[in-house]
Amino acid sequence: MTPVNILIVDDREENIIALEALLTRDDIQLYSTTSANEALKIAWESNIAIALVDVQMPEMDGFELVEMLKSNPRTRDILVIFVTAISKEVKYAVKGFGAGAVDYLYKPLEPYITSAKVDAFIQLARSQEEIRQKNEELQNFATVVRNSADIICVVSTQDLRIQTINPAVEKILGYKPQDLIGTSMIDRAIGKNKPSFREKLGEIIRDNRTFSVFEFEFETFSKTVIWVECRVAYRNKALFINISDISPQKSYEQQLIKSKEVAEQARKIKETFLANMSHELRTPINGILGIANLLRETEMNDQQLNLLNLLEMSSQSLLGVVNDVLDISKIEAGKLNIVRSVNNLHDIIRSVFGLLKFKADEKNIEFILEMASDVPAYINVDSLRLNQVLMNLLSNAIKFTERGFVKLIVKVLQKHRDEVKIQFCVQDSGIGIAPHHLSKIFDSFEQAEDDTSVKYGGTGLGLAIVKKLVELKGGEIDVKSEVNVGSEFTFTNWFTLVPEPKEKRTAPVEKLAPFINVNVLIAEDNMVNQFMVTKILKDWNVTVEMVDNGRKVIEKLREGDYDLILMDTHMPEMDGYQAARAIRVDMDEPKRSIPIISLSAATLDSEKHEALAAGMNDVLAKPFQPHQLHEKISKWLGAVAVKKKA
Repeated sequence: MTPVNILIVDDREENIIALEALLTRDDIQLYSTTSANEALKIAWESNIAIALVDVQMPEMDGFELVEMLKSNPRTRDILVIFVTAISKEVKYAVKGFGAGAVDYLYKPLEPYITSAKVDAFIQLARSQEEIRQKNEELQNFATVVRNSADIICVVSTQDLRIQTINPAVEKILGYKPQDLIGTSMIDRAIGKNKPSFREKLGEIIRDNRTFSVFEFEFETFSKTVIWVECRVAYRNKALFINISDISPQKSYEQQLIKSKEVAEQARKIKETFLANMSHELRTPINGILGIANLLRETEMNDQQLNLLNLLEMSSQSLLGVVNDVLDISKIEAGKLNIVRSVNNLHDIIRSVFGLLKFKADEKNIEFILEMASDVPAYINVDSLRLNQVLMNLLSNAIKFTERGFVKLIVKVLQKHRDEVKIQFCVQDSGIGIAPHHLSKIFDSFEQAEDDTSVKYGGTGLGLAIVKKLVELKGGEIDVKSEVNVGSEFTFTNWFTLVPEPKEKRTAPVEKLAPFINVNVLIAEDNMVNQFMVTKILKDWNVTVEMVDNGRKVIEKLREGDYDLILMDTHMPEMDGYQAARAIRVDMDEPKRSIPIISLSAATLDSEKHEALAAGMNDVLAKPFQPHQLHEKISKWLGAVAVKKKA
């Protein structure tokens, strides 16, 4: 508790000592002086609440001192008690009260009366101080309310009419405060929102909510509509409402929503385009590779065999370009996943090296592999993506090297428990890269020089894919290069060591076994693929019936019985998804449960998920090898056989 400051003024020191003895306690602070002038100074500096003033003093008596205290705004609220030994006549009392005193104490002082009176005035002084502080707070609040940028108003809970409102209403809504006092708060909302606004305020009152925030549209004096945020406090049967104009934020939100919708639409358009492109490109490639595979099983002379090899090589090259475009799109959309599993690193490296050695030999380039002896064999790694990174870096190095060498160096940089940091370095003596082009070679569709694609070919996607794949795997990639000297691409990553897996016995490769009494319905609109798939299945003794759209699948299934359906997803009239859903919903058993394998040229995960969601049992991506198709058919015919037996 803050002590109350009391001033004792008396020209006799013994009187001061007597009063101090009577008044001393923990909750008061005593000041004393024998000089009236000194008393004025103490009162000015020490926030005195009560003054005990002797009436008869030399130089300046008590009446004059009090008049001076009351004339100063800083000291006029001091509670003055006169202490006097002069007559108790009314005229002296009137003079004292007229000067500003609140009471008298008469000498000789009665201790109990003195203590009681001073105690009463201490309580009064405390009350006055609390009132002063409250008034100051109220004045501060009033200043804040008057100058607030938000509308602040008090609304009656009885009739929801405005009792008070601050000047901000004129700036926000265009009304003068006096025009709205006594009007219904509900009328501020636009017409269609008035019932819900009334209901919202009614809920706050009914549920006795201490605080609530919500948004509404208000109508201004000029009949324009703005968005506002209402923060409502419910106290003492009144609603205290703070209203902010949030129209700029709402406009920004709506722009963001529109931008998001546009971006989402663009993403869907892009995905649709990629899906269609994948289908339109991979479907004919599937036909080319399938027919090439069928041709390989026929008798051919050496010239024909060489032509067939060139055909397959060109098809695989085209497939590589398509896959690059799809991969970069998946990476940019965040839909490419890294799937790590136990793999033999030595086998991956030697396989890549062996595949590309013939290209180096064709250009008479020395192709070197240096793998340190401490490089572990078995690690957890996504072999497909590591293969893709090494293939891109090495094939690039060979492409841009006319003479000299291309070298792959693999070594261990660091080991920690079951983790190992491995560095892969691809060096070449090729054309090199100018310093000002080094920063952009990892960008999509970029090459070191404008005429690079003309001289050497390529899409400019290889290094972009490499960088993004390395980063997805948590690694780092760096490049050093000098024009006409060569380049060095280095990427490092941490890998988890794993024990050598137990050897699996691999069955000898045999000719794919024929099927017995199997009827397959094929839905495919591409004539080349129709021929290729039909030829493959008939070689396996499968009875085949072919249609070119989903509607005909439904018709054929109603007319006859089939063991399995091979269905393309992109077809005219009714696509594969629609046909699969119709079979799963409209057909009776057992036709409703017939196995459906999607022969899709799509590579996007979303399309695979859509196929499974539509009711298809499995997906085989084009282009595929015959053994993959055989494996899928065997799997689902086996599942059906087990189900029938059960």
